[in-house]
Amino acid sequence: MKTVYLCENSLEGILSGVYAAWTSRKGHENVKLALFDDGETIELFCQYVEVPCDLENADRVIQSIRKKISEEAYETVYKATLSVDKARADKIYRFLIYGFHIGRRVTDQLQIQAVYDIFQMNRFVDNETHLLTGFVRFVEMEEGLLVSRIGPKNDVLVLLAPHFMDRLSGENWMLYDENRKKAVFHPAGRLWFLSELNSSEWEQKLNKAKGEDEYENLFQRFRKNVTIRERINITCQRNHMPLRYRPYMPEFSQSLKDTE
Repeated sequence: MKTVYLCENSLEGILSGVYAAWTSRKGHENVKLALFDDGETIELFCQYVEVPCDLENADRVIQSIRKKISEEAYETVYKATLSVDKARADKIYRFLIYGFHIGRRVTDQLQIQAVYDIFQMNRFVDNETHLLTGFVRFVEMEEGLLVSRIGPKNDVLVLLAPHFMDRLSGENWMLYDENRKKAVFHPAGRLWFLSELNSSEWEQKLNKAKGEDEYENLFQRFRKNVTIRERINITCQRNHMPLRYRPYMPEFSQSLKDTE
């Protein structure tokens, strides 16, 4: 009977699951990792075991990855935990099986399915992070706080924060992920920090700031004025700026139809 270890949706939670599965001595083919509430159908003839998040066990796995595989492998695993892929916990586990066997060369072995899966997740996370560094727009709230709302598929806030801390180091700003109800806050001249933000009051403030932004109409007028109708290429536009990013950009906020 296969044992499915259910773990929390976080780096520490997934690595706690890796530790539990590995030390169970049941054999890699007889265990599987899954996330709590991942929406997957319960499998028949499987034993489900809930794994609490254990920071010490997670740290043991992290140190083992860094020493026995490589720092690059740890960074690869870390980015994979930020992926939207529902099977990311088990894919990370399969990657580490090969990693501890092959060593630091594992990240180059794309012919191995487990390594290729991790590579694909990392590429998706990196691509979305790269796109958002150009697509993020800030509006100013009453207190002078710069606020941006995003809705990424992957959990990329912690990857975006260093980029904007470098470019807006002297500003108070907030980057809000509305899909996960959390935000990165950056006090001027200080380090950023991550916080949960499940508050209707903040939602109202964000909507109010967007509604009162005096530059929004300027953005829209500028876009319309520089547009050459005869050269519009809808397919090219969507390739370079997917539709799902546009509701968060003031120059495209009127309607998706208007963007075309």
